[in-house]
Amino acid sequence: MNILRLSLLLMAALTTNLFSSINTKAQCPEGFTPLFNGKDLTGWRGLVGDPKSRAAMSPEEIAKAQVEADSRMKAHWKVSENAIEFDGSKGDNCKNNLCTAKEYGDFELYIDWKIKKAGDSGIYLRGCPQVQIWDTTYEPYKRMENFKGSGGLYNNKKNPRQALVHADNKINSWNTFYIRLVGEKVLVKLNGKVVVDNVSMENFWERDKPLYRLGSIELQNHSSPIHFKNIYIREIPAEEANQILDKMNSEGYVSLFNGKDFTGWKGPIDQYEIKEGSIVCKQGKGGHIYTEKEYANFVAKVEFKLPPAGNNGLAIRYPGTGNAHKAGMTEIQILDSEHPKYAKLHPTQYHGSVYGLIPAHRGYLRPVGEWNFQTVTVIGSEIKVELNGFTILDADVSQVKKAKDGEVYPSSKRKKGHFGFAGHNDPVPFRNIAIKELP
Repeated sequence: MNILRLSLLLMAALTTNLFSSINTKAQCPEGFTPLFNGKDLTGWRGLVGDPKSRAAMSPEEIAKAQVEADSRMKAHWKVSENAIEFDGSKGDNCKNNLCTAKEYGDFELYIDWKIKKAGDSGIYLRGCPQVQIWDTTYEPYKRMENFKGSGGLYNNKKNPRQALVHADNKINSWNTFYIRLVGEKVLVKLNGKVVVDNVSMENFWERDKPLYRLGSIELQNHSSPIHFKNIYIREIPAEEANQILDKMNSEGYVSLFNGKDFTGWKGPIDQYEIKEGSIVCKQGKGGHIYTEKEYANFVAKVEFKLPPAGNNGLAIRYPGTGNAHKAGMTEIQILDSEHPKYAKLHPTQYHGSVYGLIPAHRGYLRPVGEWNFQTVTVIGSEIKVELNGFTILDADVSQVKKAKDGEVYPSSKRKKGHFGFAGHNDPVPFRNIAIKELP
């Protein structure tokens, strides 16, 4: 080989490496952080159990199990050609998942993946399965509707589980996921096409609970080779998450508050004030203020911010007199549930509960001083409460046989009434208050 040709080849190789390096860096979108450095598995670890089983383990038990899990990880996962590779070993499939050392709440994620014939894998979100990946042409998977495409929330039972469109590239080709998780709401784009459109992801490990608030991202294996690369994440702050949730279902709503005065509201409005575009109960004051209009079936949405030990409530189908939970259909509790002051309340008195009748799931409030986003859907006797994107209550009031204090109030059967706030002496601000009437 002559000197000139050798020089040209070397220059070409150097140029290729240079542009490869530049492209790799340029692929990380602005504001995102790489989860994979392209060289080793720094930031990743072997999987210990599942979220439910880990919660029952002591720190010592977890530490011991982590050593074993990391040993399995090193035996089956490696970095090859700037990609994370699972070797396709047979065995206890999901036990060998690879997971992030860090846990995440709300986030958006980019990840490239590639599978071979009969491939089956997925991305676990906050430790829950899964955004599905598989060979969509493999005949034995047809009974599982693989032909509909990758990206679906395969383990859902109540909510949609299949991809909206088939957007997979051919096997042995790279694909790109964009995944956004806010609360339990998942948006998935595969190769630029929306395949999951803000669907609620269910808690596979504890079906009676919402998705976990925090958890790791896992790369699943099913005894078939799989490759991942270009993994980037951006954590979504609370204010942005609230805006995203607000825009998910924005059609048909009517604003109930102009941000300036009490136009459209009735009751003891002198007990409340307008502060920085919010309705706030004055310190030491209280009483129920409510809309001039009455509503039957509706979805109401509101943002609220709790001070330490803050207490208020949402009046549902309120008649205009009396206490909301006794005279109206009910009161949906607004409360700083984790404050020591409320350590011994009845389960039906904590945040999001149908007061005195139905308890809500706890642990989904944002920290005191941050804005929360909440929707309440009322259809007939059914009520659903979603807090920061998590379904914390979904129940039928007519099925309740006994209240906290004894008999169920007859008013719980009310078909229509006002929407409002049940002030309890604490300055809890409310803003972005809107309602959509339902048939």
